[in-house]
Amino acid sequence: MLEENFKRVLSNIGESARRSGRSPESVKLIAVTKYVGIEEVRRAAALGITDFGESRVQEGAGKVESMPGLTWHFIGHLQSNKVKNVLPVYSLVHSLDRLSLARALQSCAERFETMVQTLIQVNVTGEESKHGLAPAELADFLAELRSFERIRVRGLMTMAPYVDDPEEVRLYFRELRRLRENNAKGYSELKELSMGMTNDYIVAVEEGATMVRIGGALFD
Repeated sequence: MLEENFKRVLSNIGESARRSGRSPESVKLIAVTKYVGIEEVRRAAALGITDFGESRVQEGAGKVESMPGLTWHFIGHLQSNKVKNVLPVYSLVHSLDRLSLARALQSCAERFETMVQTLIQVNVTGEESKHGLAPAELADFLAELRSFERIRVRGLMTMAPYVDDPEEVRLYFRELRRLRENNAKGYSELKELSMGMTNDYIVAVEEGATMVRIGGALFD
């Protein structure tokens, strides 16, 4: 089942990328392991999946420690007091959304003598239930982050509402792409767009996603 799901997801990503005038290789598949165990992670890795995403610090710790050769992304809301558990083992933090978290990341990076690779989470939907900066706050936030010498912002991340028809959320992915394009002029490293999950990743790729975070379509 996992192998069939993987082939189907890759095929969908490839077709969607080509429809948007890009190569399939321009989109990174991040397998979300929030609801699966270590054995399923091993099976996925054996198929050739290299990037995995976790959204809970404590629950993900065992998987990350057991599979150190993989690339791990932290994709959930990150509390400042949990930074010390995330920074040494996760390659990319997708959810930087406030200055207090930036300060915690900077301080921890100084302690570990490392750099932090991050994406800025933007709440393009305006939903109170979702974390992230308002779109109007992005430019100023990027400007403030220039003083954080150990933080490297690689792009933007967003979460769309769950809907039956993914066409309904296309505008949100299009807005995130627009925000990147408008702000990249002064921020050359702002290349990644982490957007799209199981129910809407095809539309997200058509709108420019460079990373899709998929759990159910792989493991269910």
